[in-house]
Amino acid sequence: MVTKVLLADDHVMIRQGLRALLHQQQDWQIVAEAGDGAEAVRLAREHRPDVAVLDVAMPNTSGVEAARQIREISPDTRIVALSMYGDAHYLDLMLEAGACAYVLKDEAVRELVDAIRAALRGGRFISPALVKNGAALSTRNVNPSKRSLTDREVEVLRLITDGRKSREIASELGIGIKTVETYRGRIMAKLGINHVPGLVKFAIKTGLISPY
Repeated sequence: MVTKVLLADDHVMIRQGLRALLHQQQDWQIVAEAGDGAEAVRLAREHRPDVAVLDVAMPNTSGVEAARQIREISPDTRIVALSMYGDAHYLDLMLEAGACAYVLKDEAVRELVDAIRAALRGGRFISPALVKNGAALSTRNVNPSKRSLTDREVEVLRLITDGRKSREIASELGIGIKTVETYRGRIMAKLGINHVPGLVKFAIKTGLISPY
């Protein structure tokens, strides 16, 4: 089965390098390339790629907004963020927008293929350099204990931090969407975290998920 990939970066030379890198994977096909966020959204609507590799900073529509829109029009598309920014702010923005992987451009040659593979498995990948410098493991507003969560809440938390939407979680667990939202509210209340990036950081820090 061929994996369809969309590449979006406003620098032609970078797209050429990424194309050459991904062409080495025999079962991957680059179905479209975009030079800005608006074009990426349009092409995602047309091709419904399995993976969209998005530069965080693009003209017209940013990678953050493009990720949000692509997740709305093509929920099955996994978003891999590619960025020159190695701080928690941009990581938070992309995770909140629905990205399941965040790769630093300086590390793309070594990490992008692994990030895409993790995304295709339904997992998450964050550049180890970000984890090392603490950007992905910030304890801001995070209770370091998970003992207050029930087994079902831990299960829901894992799916939330994998980037699943409520309807996807409901389908996988065989429960209603409203029940998923109830669990989400309980988890946030127990942990004192009111946003998805914070849940991701908590899950990584407590070992519920791996950053890559």
